[in-house]
Amino acid sequence: MNRLPALRSLVAPLLVLWATGPLSARTWTVGADGPSKKLGVAIASASAHDTIRVLEGTYAEGNITVDKPITLLGIGKPLIDGGGKGDVLMITAPDVTVQGFRITGTRISSLNDFAGIQVVKADRVHIADNEFVNCFFAMHFSECRDMLVERNNIHGDPTLADNDRANGIHLWHCTRAMIQGNTITDHRDGIYFEFVTDSHIEHNTSLRNIRYGLHFMFSHRDKYTDNLFMHNGAGVAVMYSKNVDMHRNRFISNRGASAYGLLLKEINDVTIDSNLFVDNTTALLVDGCNRMEAKGNMFGSNGWAIRLFSNATACTFTRNTFTGNTFDLATNGNPEYNKFSGNYWDRYKGYDLNRDGTGDVPFRPLSLFAMVNERMPYAVVLSRSLLTGLLDQAERLIPSMTPEGLEDDKPLMKPPHGTRKL
Repeated sequence: MNRLPALRSLVAPLLVLWATGPLSARTWTVGADGPSKKLGVAIASASAHDTIRVLEGTYAEGNITVDKPITLLGIGKPLIDGGGKGDVLMITAPDVTVQGFRITGTRISSLNDFAGIQVVKADRVHIADNEFVNCFFAMHFSECRDMLVERNNIHGDPTLADNDRANGIHLWHCTRAMIQGNTITDHRDGIYFEFVTDSHIEHNTSLRNIRYGLHFMFSHRDKYTDNLFMHNGAGVAVMYSKNVDMHRNRFISNRGASAYGLLLKEINDVTIDSNLFVDNTTALLVDGCNRMEAKGNMFGSNGWAIRLFSNATACTFTRNTFTGNTFDLATNGNPEYNKFSGNYWDRYKGYDLNRDGTGDVPFRPLSLFAMVNERMPYAVVLSRSLLTGLLDQAERLIPSMTPEGLEDDKPLMKPPHGTRKL
């Protein structure tokens, strides 16, 4: 018995349903030339997976909620103005794309986290090629997964008081986020992570933020690569986290009484590789850090290159370059369970008789004056005086006060190959 016709009769309707599912998605147009002039009306009328093209113009409709998986596509950078009523766009559905808009008009609040785009419990949201102007929070994500935030320009209002500015990109309790190619200026923190895991931050620029260029806490297995953190109140703070990788970032001119390029606070298992630290008050502050590896980094023209607190353990420093810093190393005690080996120090005055590229005598980067200054901070005014040179020369000839464990046993005679230049 030939059952092929019967099989075809069953399969054909399934194929039709499969083919017409994606093809049934519609494209809507909002604007002067479209059937609707209200973005909120178009969103309410659209079905899941539809695309809404928004033409150039200003759309001042207060808070707009996106509660279905759709694509919002701006043509000619239309402006969505929230009018200071709260959030501008609220996304509560998965698989939403917002691309090509200018967004402004959030409400400033000390109680609520109002944002240009607020995303709540929505996965796979894509925010791309937008401009955020003078928003409280530019983007705020809560309990989301697999979001992609790329190529957005985020500009806060530098004339506002510090309490009236919030973070540029804020993630809370999220996982597998990709934050790439964004520029964030004049916010409180440029990028903020809290309870964010398995995520990547790459190729972003964070400038002139009043607190941190990047701030993350309780966030594990994250990677930060090829970012620029410049002219922030402090560069980057990494706190209470583990399994963190930071590669090829630039920490430049983060200066102030308590400023640093990178703070490591109570974290475990971190790699700091091939980064550039230039013109920071303190380039790298290590406080309560365990199993940290710093290799191939460039520390140039900083106040303090490294401040290594005595509560840090199993931290290694190798193939780093130290040049032009006021202090290469400072500590508040004797962090003896750490190791320096194979770094280049421009203050090293040793010799290399066998010409293997490594100095024949160890180098102690912790100067006597650095120890004096750690106990009496006001002594820094003497940092360029004759007294400083005499103290360090005496300590170099008869080492007695600086901790014995803080020495580079194989100092390099030349900067290591491949180290990033100023």
